[in-house]
Amino acid sequence: MFTAYVVITVATVLANAGMAVADFSRAEFVVANSTEVGVPRTWIPWLAALKLAGAAGLLLGLTGATAIGVAAATGLVLFFVGAVGVHVRARVFHNMLFPGGYLALAVASLALAAARWT
Repeated sequence: MFTAYVVITVATVLANAGMAVADFSRAEFVVANSTEVGVPRTWIPWLAALKLAGAAGLLLGLTGATAIGVAAATGLVLFFVGAVGVHVRARVFHNMLFPGGYLALAVASLALAAARWT
């Protein structure tokens, strides 16, 4: 169980940190996707900061601060539920795999972190 926790959590950290870098650099695909779903460009750095904070919290959870890891995973789950909701509201389904995939990683990280906490 511990190995699964580490592997999934590290994958979630890398995915979110990588996406935060793309957001902070205002990569073309980030700006295009945000525009398509109706997210203002001014929100992109704030959303990137949330992803990076979630990744950092998950890392802290791996080092033994389990409550912080659970809180970070919970925050990422809520973040990506919102992202999926924004895509649904905008009726942009062709790239739903991305927020859905990030949501799945966050849910798996949360489940494994919560299992370790109990």
